[in-house]
Amino acid sequence: MKEKWVILKKKADFKEIGEKYKIDQVVARILRNREIVGDKNIEEYLYGNISLVSNPITMKGVKEASELLKRKIQGEQHIRIVSDYDVDGVSSNYILWKSLKELGAKVDYQIPDRMKDGYGINEDIIMKAKQDGVDCILTCDNGIAASDAIAYGKELGMEIIVTDHHEVPFEIIEGERVEKLPKADVIVNPKQEGCLYSYPHLCGAGVAFQLMRALYDLMNGDIEVIKNLIPFLGIATVCDVVELTKENRIFVKEALKSIKSTKNLGLRALLDVYQLLDKEIASYHFGFVIGPCMNASGRLESAKMVMELFTEKDYEVAKEKAQVLKELNETRKEMTGEGVEEALNLVEKEGCTEDSVLVIYIPDCHESIAGIIAGRIKDTYHKPTFVLTRGKDGIKGSGRSIEGYHMFEEMIKIEDVFTKFGGHAMAAGCSLTEDRLDEFRRRINDNCRLTEDDFTRKVVIDADMPVDYVTFQLVEQLSLLEPFGMGNRKPVFAQRKLFINQIRVFGKERNVIRIDFLNEKGNKIQGILFESQEIFNEKKGTHQYMTCTYYPTINEYQGYQNLQITIQNYFFN
Repeated sequence: MKEKWVILKKKADFKEIGEKYKIDQVVARILRNREIVGDKNIEEYLYGNISLVSNPITMKGVKEASELLKRKIQGEQHIRIVSDYDVDGVSSNYILWKSLKELGAKVDYQIPDRMKDGYGINEDIIMKAKQDGVDCILTCDNGIAASDAIAYGKELGMEIIVTDHHEVPFEIIEGERVEKLPKADVIVNPKQEGCLYSYPHLCGAGVAFQLMRALYDLMNGDIEVIKNLIPFLGIATVCDVVELTKENRIFVKEALKSIKSTKNLGLRALLDVYQLLDKEIASYHFGFVIGPCMNASGRLESAKMVMELFTEKDYEVAKEKAQVLKELNETRKEMTGEGVEEALNLVEKEGCTEDSVLVIYIPDCHESIAGIIAGRIKDTYHKPTFVLTRGKDGIKGSGRSIEGYHMFEEMIKIEDVFTKFGGHAMAAGCSLTEDRLDEFRRRINDNCRLTEDDFTRKVVIDADMPVDYVTFQLVEQLSLLEPFGMGNRKPVFAQRKLFINQIRVFGKERNVIRIDFLNEKGNKIQGILFESQEIFNEKKGTHQYMTCTYYPTINEYQGYQNLQITIQNYFFN
């Protein structure tokens, strides 16, 4: 994969900003690189808290949904929550269920089975709700594209509230873009037209959380119940890969502060089995430890296992359930590794490396890991990627995209190919009949307008910064910029021509490389690179100098601390 290194050179008075906010000029430069300018934005970014989150009542539909839910609670009418089965869906479900339960609602939940039901609400789920005497269905993290299912629910006389954050389906009529909204009683989605909410980038749990804030205000509920749900919101926000800016960033910061004091026994047990209770928890742990563990049940068994964990009242039982989820995730990791290897082989074997959009069909792949595999292949080739597998009623799959390619809007252009599809800019899911596979591959590529430049991974460098400048104080100040994620990427620094003094290789897979560097002044610093020894040695050859991008950290071992750089991109000189 080609790379192009670009150093940002945005201008500002970094000395003045640094002095005003008592931060290093390098930190001030990064704020400017992120377009965090002006006192209000800088203060919100550095010190923002939950008080700065918008009033939920400004979100279209929240007032009406709150009033409808209040009537259902006071009338003791049966409410059923229907969510998606991923981390965002289950977290949304728990936020709604716990909030409503504490207000005295007659409420239960349903989570679609990934294999049997597919994504989101459907007619079978609605029929089952009707048979169970449910009066009101409340969706979360799904429903905006379920017009047929919701119309069926209305025919049965049910009241339906849709809460979602996905892109609103639309069609082009006489050159105009017209929304295709389901005929629900109320729709709460900050992306719908006419919504005045100032920040439309919430995940499904964010929308659910804001609705519950409004409901608790309306019913004078105990606000501590809502505050205790912030860790679930933070996990969902990171795992759904929405922008970690403004409100989302505040949610995650607040979640990181409060998660270790959570009163939820299931979440505490999950931290316990991963030995995180005594460690500093970062957004990394949300996205790569806790989240995948929660996701594993929905992929291989049932996402209801996670809800059962979060509603468990016996800590020892909760630990047993958390351990089961951890073991499921280990199985999922093994299956993913095998699937990625098969996908890479198919791309090379079928000669589709020249395609602008990769469409990979692995019939026997477990459909639950198609999205993860698509993400890995996307990262390898830096191209939009769909991984499809054989499902019960045809082909099903997931896509992952790159910057500059809005996956959902591209799929709308060929929507007749699919029996079902949905998603947003960076990720999507779809179903189609097997006889239309080749047509899908051809048409999605024919419509693609990406250029060779789009397929070149851009390594954006915040500062060409010698490692001599790295201090313990600077590393601590950089932590002010966390949590990192989409829209708030981890800073990238560069150092030219570091002399390689010594190399050591660690790890069970021999894929942790520790390099002792000397710079031009003879100063030492240790670097860590996560890459296989075989690949590293092949690239290195006889070279003695490395130019690299890096992020500085503090390494702690047996009570001793030393500065270290984590190497991200590199080439040899």
